[in-house]
Amino acid sequence: MKTSTVKLLVVFLISTATLWSQADIQYSRPWNRDGINVFEPSKTADQPKYDGFKTRIGGSFTQDFQSLTHSNTPGNNDKNLLYGVIKSESATEAPLKGFNLAMANLNLDFQIDDGIRVALENYMSSRHHSEFWVKGGYVQIDKLPMFGSPQWFTDYVRVKIGHFTPNFGDIHFKRTDGGNAMFNPYVENLILDAFATEIGSEIYVFPTKNLMAMVGMTSGLINGNVENYPDANNSSGVVPTKKTPSIFAKVAFDKSMEDFRFRLSASIYSNSNIQRNTLYAGDRTGSHYFLVMEPALQSNGTATTQAAQMTSGRFNPDMPNRINAIMINPFVKFKGLELMGSYETLKGSNYADVKEGKWLKREFTQTMIEANYRFLPEEQMYVGVRNIGMTGEPRGVLNNGAQAKVKVNRTAFVAGWFATKNLLLKAEVVSQKFKDFPSTDYRNNGKFNGFVIEAVVGL
Repeated sequence: MKTSTVKLLVVFLISTATLWSQADIQYSRPWNRDGINVFEPSKTADQPKYDGFKTRIGGSFTQDFQSLTHSNTPGNNDKNLLYGVIKSESATEAPLKGFNLAMANLNLDFQIDDGIRVALENYMSSRHHSEFWVKGGYVQIDKLPMFGSPQWFTDYVRVKIGHFTPNFGDIHFKRTDGGNAMFNPYVENLILDAFATEIGSEIYVFPTKNLMAMVGMTSGLINGNVENYPDANNSSGVVPTKKTPSIFAKVAFDKSMEDFRFRLSASIYSNSNIQRNTLYAGDRTGSHYFLVMEPALQSNGTATTQAAQMTSGRFNPDMPNRINAIMINPFVKFKGLELMGSYETLKGSNYADVKEGKWLKREFTQTMIEANYRFLPEEQMYVGVRNIGMTGEPRGVLNNGAQAKVKVNRTAFVAGWFATKNLLLKAEVVSQKFKDFPSTDYRNNGKFNGFVIEAVVGL
């Protein structure tokens, strides 16, 4: 969604920012250090008093320096050489060292009435889209001033409508999103990166201070779509893809007691039949590990570029059709110690994969555990370790004629320092390995390791 109108609007907002109050916006998440470990905005916390229309202009900026080396066993001659590898019989690895493209976000929040806010989130520059790009926008309703603000709605209900990230799991609250890397203790996201933007709505109920339940429905597509799809069976003898909505739900228990906090959430996401769902392929910014484990040439012979092949280090399960996913996330914090886990399982298919009149479905699972320790009076510094394990059945990858089941594992150690509430510096050491890929695959015995230094600004 890139338009000259949006660009003019942004210029107007920035040029006139001094005319508006930069006060806190109700029921929202700060973009600086105060937003860390904030999940769904609280319904019970004290909120700023509404005294008229307000605007908050926020921004995020991230600059990385990486020194990573990747390698493989190129069993298919030159075709499987990795990016940067010099063509020779003994060359199987290459260093990828230097400054990465800086990424920046622009975030606009509007308090348009008591308990009603509008968000417009934008990518100003990213690895995948170097031009200005609108991520999405939505309205969040926590009060109903047009109906006299009934107390039951104010205390227990929230409605969100627009083009936004479905609230599937807790990891999306901590992931790096283009220039916004303030909430992620590490440099990169998980290997399976559950993130998309879809058009729809969510309804929340907060029956008690510590309990939240949500149900949502979206189009299931990353963009708008007005196409018609046939009802007749296709040439493979199966019902073709349709345009069915995604249904998802989430429950979360979150309780704090002095120095201790415990949270547990469970989410489910389902779409029965659609052509191009992007729940695990919806990022439009790109990985912060540039070009690791990317082949020098794509399967069609074109050269790899950092913009086109922008998910380096991640894994796309290629399930745009008939997807069902579950995520469970525990989170524990005791004083400066934080423990967070994730378990994901997903099953789905690609609309082109049909055999004997049936859709071929594949499965993936992912587990993650991380431990971070924050110290100093305001937790300005931290150290951490994260381990991620993914197992799955990638599309079109066969071992001896049968569907291959592969593994990808990553371990990362990190240290971070908040120079101010708006400025973060991270240093990460990372190692990732690819296992059980066929000898003809460029990821055969693949691995990368090294370090990344990242500077982050969040306003």
